Amino acid sequence: MITMTVNGESVTLAAEPRTHLADLLRGDLLLTGTHLGCEHGVCGACTVEVDGAPARACLLHAGSCDGATVRTIEGFDADPLMARLREAFAAEHALQCGYCTPGMLVTARDIVLRLPQADAARVREELAGNLCRCTGYRGIVRAILSVLAARAAT
Repeated sequence: MITMTVNGESVTLAAEPRTHLADLLRGDLLLTGTHLGCEHGVCGACTVEVDGAPARACLLHAGSCDGATVRTIEGFDADPLMARLREAFAAEHALQCGYCTPGMLVTARDIVLRLPQADAARVREELAGNLCRCTGYRGIVRAILSVLAARAAT
């Protein structure tokens, strides 16, 4: 049995030792915003927040998250920063097929909070663990930089 807080709610679930967090989130909790891509921690599509930091849900065994606080893309609905990032992604055409978008947004939020002075090169470096086959990253980087600039101006 595993107990964790997921998107603000305490959940207790039975999980096999080999169950990855991504499978538990998608299969047991029906939180399908957490996408599975490579299942090797390379693409970043499964990025969620675990205890306040981005993490690859495909690499974490669910059992290692016992007692953790997990937030999936669905858990950011009331988050003002995430709302601003979503607006910026739309305005800057930072998404196409959308498969990478949930993981990209979780990572982008971390960048904005952790690196308020980041420039384009640093944003690209920080995004290196999130693959997007559609956009070429220009719109994504512009979106993140626009949110950084707006926050710096206030």
